[in-house]
Amino acid sequence: MTLIRRNFITGAAVAGGVLGAPAIARAQTKTVLNWKMTSAYGKGSPFYMDGPGSATDLAKRIREMSDGRLNIQVFGAGELIPAFEGFDAVRAGTVEMNHANSYFWTGKTFAAQYFTAVPFGMNFQGMNGWLYDGGGIDLWNEVYAPFGMVAMPCGNTGVQMTGWFKKEINSVADFKGLKMRIPGLAGKVYANLGVDVKVLPGGEIFPALERGVIDAAEFVGPFQDRRLGLHKAAKYYYTTGWHESATVSELLINKAAWDKLPADLKAIVSNAAAACNVISEGWCQKANSEAMEDLIKNQKVIAKPLPDSVVKALRAETEKVLAEAVAKDPLTKKVHDSYFSFKAKFDRWSEVSEEAYHIKVRG
Repeated sequence: MTLIRRNFITGAAVAGGVLGAPAIARAQTKTVLNWKMTSAYGKGSPFYMDGPGSATDLAKRIREMSDGRLNIQVFGAGELIPAFEGFDAVRAGTVEMNHANSYFWTGKTFAAQYFTAVPFGMNFQGMNGWLYDGGGIDLWNEVYAPFGMVAMPCGNTGVQMTGWFKKEINSVADFKGLKMRIPGLAGKVYANLGVDVKVLPGGEIFPALERGVIDAAEFVGPFQDRRLGLHKAAKYYYTTGWHESATVSELLINKAAWDKLPADLKAIVSNAAAACNVISEGWCQKANSEAMEDLIKNQKVIAKPLPDSVVKALRAETEKVLAEAVAKDPLTKKVHDSYFSFKAKFDRWSEVSEEAYHIKVRG
């Protein structure tokens, strides 16, 4: 071996040792963050807590993409806090994250409703268009800024069903005195039409419906509803889905904790949430199509849309409720105007794209 070659090899070995040591040291001393995430849904709940696009799937993606630098322990409803106390827990810094739906917080700020679903609003495609490219997420964070929190979409059920009723609905008069589990803005609309509205966690819906504590219930869609056994307590399944045409799951984050994350971990969380948003909706399409077929063919469920006169009354009442909310709060008006301005453009596009497909192409 020549002297030049021997010196090159020796020098390379030394350089490798010198340069490699800090890299190894950095790997051994990487900063690991351990966060807590609560949920409004029970442990093991499909879509929300288990399976593609769920809270546990989100935590897994973040852990893997961050190489273990950000580990999120997921708690189902009741494990660490009650189902509907995630907002306060994140705000106080008791936990860093909560996985739920923003319309649970309309008592804190009415504008939160728009980031889950608006009755007679946009579908999955339109909602994503508004959130990601129409300024929706920026408005979401503006709404939550006074509370010291940030948020982003992390799931979507697509179109939900109107729900389960023990008796047939033939007119608006049938709503008078009806006791129904229904959250969000739709609950206020129903209440104005005479419904006795109840807000119950998912696990409490079936026993309440079975025992007659409530006469009707809305949850999500065929797969989730069948899993709760709602078809065993009521046979009329109304499919109109007027109240939630695309229901967004919310990742709620304490802003002080968020601001401390390095840029790459923020990007990982944002991209993992966006992935779950799309993946969860895809899962719903498959699961619901199979479950709906079973409910009708094998479980003898009576599935049909609400009468046109009822839908018309629900639409008119929705417009009144929204108008009242907009008149009371400038921030709600700002969000409302943004949402419906985007919807008007999306509707015009949808007429020549999605609607044309369903009417002319699908067959």
